[in-house]
Amino acid sequence: MKRMGAWLLMLSFGIAVTGCATTESRPNYYAYPQHGQTPEQINRDQSECQEWARQQTGYVSGGGETARGAGAGAVLGALGGAAVGVVGGAITGSPGTGAAVGAATGAVGGALSGGGTAYGKSQGGFDRAYAACMSARGYVVK
Repeated sequence: MKRMGAWLLMLSFGIAVTGCATTESRPNYYAYPQHGQTPEQINRDQSECQEWARQQTGYVSGGGETARGAGAGAVLGALGGAAVGVVGGAITGSPGTGAAVGAATGAVGGALSGGGTAYGKSQGGFDRAYAACMSARGYVVK
């Protein structure tokens, strides 16, 4: 029964992380037109620069990288946590329970770590590419 609870916890967390990761993201910069660009030109430049940044970095806003990072982190964390849990459980006379608790704890920690790392690398590269594109088109980017 405890094993089922651990797997249910991991599945629920994975769904939650994926749900959070699918929100649309935008560049973390503001671009101010320096040369009197019209609102239409600003919108076109923003759209084209976002697309160019996606092509340059391979980053797809919407969290694909975050979800993959969280999934890989959860699997690796669960394996490592189960191994540590077996040892801890063996000391107390219950290796199965120790493995289940270790797997659940490791999966949650691994998912948080893996998802955050993948998001940070991808979003940062995307932001820098977007800023470079907008700067080249005559915007002050901050």
